Amino acid sequence: YVPEVPGISVDGILYLGPIYKFYMVLVVVFCSNSINILAGCNGVEAGQSFVIGVGALVLNLLNVCSDDKNTAANHMLSASMLAPFLAATYALLMHNWYPSRVFVGDTYTYLAGMCLGAAGVLGHFSETMLIFFAPQVFNFIYSVPQLLKIVPCPRHRLPTFDTKTGLLTATPNYNLINLLLHIFGPCTEKDLTIRVLVVQVLSIAFGFGVRRALYELGWVL
Repeated sequence: YVPEVPGISVDGILYLGPIYKFYMVLVVVFCSNSINILAGCNGVEAGQSFVIGVGALVLNLLNVCSDDKNTAANHMLSASMLAPFLAATYALLMHNWYPSRVFVGDTYTYLAGMCLGAAGVLGHFSETMLIFFAPQVFNFIYSVPQLLKIVPCPRHRLPTFDTKTGLLTATPNYNLINLLLHIFGPCTEKDLTIRVLVVQVLSIAFGFGVRRALYELGWVL
């Protein structure tokens, strides 16, 4: 819902027509691939999916008692998708955490991205979900030069393991994982995963902050 804008919004609803439908398709496609792109460390794929899912489920639970029946129903539908997804992801994360005994592979990352994207669209909070995916959005944009082969792109763009120190060190590849190593220095694989998840938690908090700020201005994402 948005403030009245003559010729653009009616009864507080902003009409974007086919542009919004195209946007929703892009959101689902992006979400489906973004978890798979930000990957490579024990626990990072399942971890980021779990954190995003928890943030989205909390948002659902805050809105299932809304006076607007449509809003409540949309969030209930979204929650019904996220609850079993989080239960399965939590169990997976227990085995995928460092040192991992189970590797998730493309099967899980695509499933996770599609589930989270669909939950955002069906719950009518795809804009907020995209903010929750801020680290993945940044990682994709930062990776574009290599993904488009503008600069050399090796098959694996992961950090290197220093056998002398037992720490991971950054490589000259464009992704969030290497960037965190460049900024904060070498660390263990477990600590690197924790750094990524801290960034993810901050993006969730930022998403809720944006929603609150816009709500105060009369806008609802």
